[in-house]
Amino acid sequence: MHFNLTVGNLIEPTSGRHWDPPEISRQIDARIQHYQKLGFSAGDRAFLHLGNCLEFFADLLAIWRLGGCVIPIDNRLTLFEVKNLAQAATPRLSIIDDHTNSSITDYMSTSGVIIRHTLDCHTALNKSRNHLSTLNAIRLDDEAFILFTSGSTGDPKGVVHTHRSLRARWMSLHQSLGTLDFQRSLCMLPTHFGHGLICNCLFPWLSGNDLYILPPFRPDLIMNIGSILDEHQITFMSSVPSMWRVALKVAKPPSQRTIQRIHCGSAPLSGYLWEEIQAWSGTTAVCNSYGITETGSWVAGLAEKHVTPEDGLVGEGWGSVIKVLKTNDTRALEEKDLICQPGETGYVWLNTPALMKTYFQRDDLTNQVVHNGWFMTGDIGLLDDRHRLYLKGRERDEINKGGIKIYPADIDIVIEQFTQTVDVASFAYEEALYGQDVGVGVVLKDQNQSTIRDLYGWVKSRLAEHKIPTRWYLMESIPRTSRGKINRAAVMEYCSQHTPLNLREILHDSTQESK
Repeated sequence: MHFNLTVGNLIEPTSGRHWDPPEISRQIDARIQHYQKLGFSAGDRAFLHLGNCLEFFADLLAIWRLGGCVIPIDNRLTLFEVKNLAQAATPRLSIIDDHTNSSITDYMSTSGVIIRHTLDCHTALNKSRNHLSTLNAIRLDDEAFILFTSGSTGDPKGVVHTHRSLRARWMSLHQSLGTLDFQRSLCMLPTHFGHGLICNCLFPWLSGNDLYILPPFRPDLIMNIGSILDEHQITFMSSVPSMWRVALKVAKPPSQRTIQRIHCGSAPLSGYLWEEIQAWSGTTAVCNSYGITETGSWVAGLAEKHVTPEDGLVGEGWGSVIKVLKTNDTRALEEKDLICQPGETGYVWLNTPALMKTYFQRDDLTNQVVHNGWFMTGDIGLLDDRHRLYLKGRERDEINKGGIKIYPADIDIVIEQFTQTVDVASFAYEEALYGQDVGVGVVLKDQNQSTIRDLYGWVKSRLAEHKIPTRWYLMESIPRTSRGKINRAAVMEYCSQHTPLNLREILHDSTQESK
């Protein structure tokens, strides 16, 4: 079985480079000829150390057409981390660019891996006479990607997707959303993980739409995102809440109003931030696109364009069935009395034909989360009476205060609405009486005592007493993963090494001043 690829234009707004479909075909064919001569063949694996550039997509399709598997590598990884991944995945080919660390190139070349700079293919371009339509068909059950989601310094956890699972994801998005809104799609997410690669880039581009590619999370580009949307008449973009918190503060809104749809992933939007994005962009078609690498990213969201923003609202499944269960035990799938009622919080399970094939060489991990086609997400949420999903947070982030479950996202949502808040991350810390209690790291515009007192009053008037953080830390920035998610473990580590604010003294000073 096979399917035909229909590619759109590829554009780099920062460099002005532009490849149309005929040029893309030539670039792909040159690579196929080049890699075949090097001995790369079906079943081999290739590291792609480059990302967010035109060459990345030509290399990706060339490897696929040769029957190979692509492993996108975060170019910020250290030599130690790349060694660890290479020893696990044993790539046959390693494709680099000018940004690849020379120590990584040296290591890969001495370990028997074929090293090729993406510029090496340029000399073959003039000899290329074939076209994309004449290339060998992609076989649906071949492995397409290994996406490493963790373990670069330990035991790697790589999500294996076949062309069949990817095709299932794109078909479900076609059916749920169509392709009209994606005519000119902008990607400013990293291309080494599912959200940016599978959905933000490949879904629109392989549907024949134009793809505009920016370097990920660059502050100067975020500052000018409004003018970028206008200049290129962008109709769609996807990003993460942390980017929007910055953009809404520093970027002028677009004036052309060409944007038709905005997705936000990696963490659920608060209703407050959602409304701010709508006002800034000029479109009501903003939604939480719930995506997990294991399910091919966007697995649920809102197809409607006019929905009242609500904290944590995701929507309905896109090519998936959603269950919320009272336990994360796989046996719960067989017990009707363990299915949560509408409005009842529990563990989110998914069933989708876009589910990964396996974790690479880790059947032990696969068996922990997959049962008869159902995937245990590790997310906490609920379904309303319309079967719309709401997310509360991650199971591992849950705070257990004396048996009372507290979700960090509930606290973050309140604090982020305070006018002086730049960023925030709440977390659990160990406490003798309750077992765990609530701590929070916060970045403020003004870090004076008056602002801190106002923030505490804001929180006290909006959160139940047991949810109010008992340890507060001022931070310069909130550490995040390469996917834009809050790194709560890093926040906890930082705060454990610093002294919390003396709130009692700060609040007491306020009382004394009022006298």
